[in-house]
Amino acid sequence: MSSLSPLVAAEAPVGRADEIVQRITEAIHLGLLDDGERLPVEVDLAAQFGVAPMTVREALATLREQGLVETRRGRSGGSFVRRPAGPPVDKLTARLAAMSASDIRDLFDEHTAVSGQAARLAAERAAPYAVRRLFALTDQLGAAATLGDRIRADSRFHIQVAIASQSARLARREANLQAEVAGLVWLPIGQQIDVAAHVEEQHAIAAAVAAENAEEARRLAEAHVMGQLARLTQVNLDLTATGEAS
Repeated sequence: MSSLSPLVAAEAPVGRADEIVQRITEAIHLGLLDDGERLPVEVDLAAQFGVAPMTVREALATLREQGLVETRRGRSGGSFVRRPAGPPVDKLTARLAAMSASDIRDLFDEHTAVSGQAARLAAERAAPYAVRRLFALTDQLGAAATLGDRIRADSRFHIQVAIASQSARLARREANLQAEVAGLVWLPIGQQIDVAAHVEEQHAIAAAVAAENAEEARRLAEAHVMGQLARLTQVNLDLTATGEAS
């Protein structure tokens, strides 16, 4: 692979090794980078992130320590992605517990706006192959057998809606938002997640896009995100109460 997906690369220089680590880690967990995929060479990565090669070298060293990247020597060598079997549930739980109710609301306010507008534009602009991809991703979510597979299928659906909108900025913003929310949405904490209902909601969004019903697509996308906000807010309250009790 000669370059990272434009959805992964920074919109502006990120400046620090830990931010590059976070961006690549999120891309791996979301499935934007495949297991075994070769990363660009250090000079190319530095150019894409707008940093010095030394900063990229430091980031890759951290990723190797975390077991997310493997570096091989020789002509066919380089840095290769090593996707873990599952998401870092403990870290995600700690991150959610550290968020305030207003933090979560603000995050989902932005996600509602981006997802709703992306769905509306997708209904107006999506090519037939992009619509087929949406339905395929809803099927993938329904068939997903592991937490990691569910997170990847779910996040890819949202990103694909934004790609179908033919707005590069919306696609990048949705990818960045998925990096923040996807793992949290599927945390196996509190009430059991109704996967079938989740799939049904996404299928309805895809159907509205296919029918070129822009306002219905927007309404369904916004309602889908707001449902996630309601659950996460309750999980956050439960985690906070548990922390206070202990």
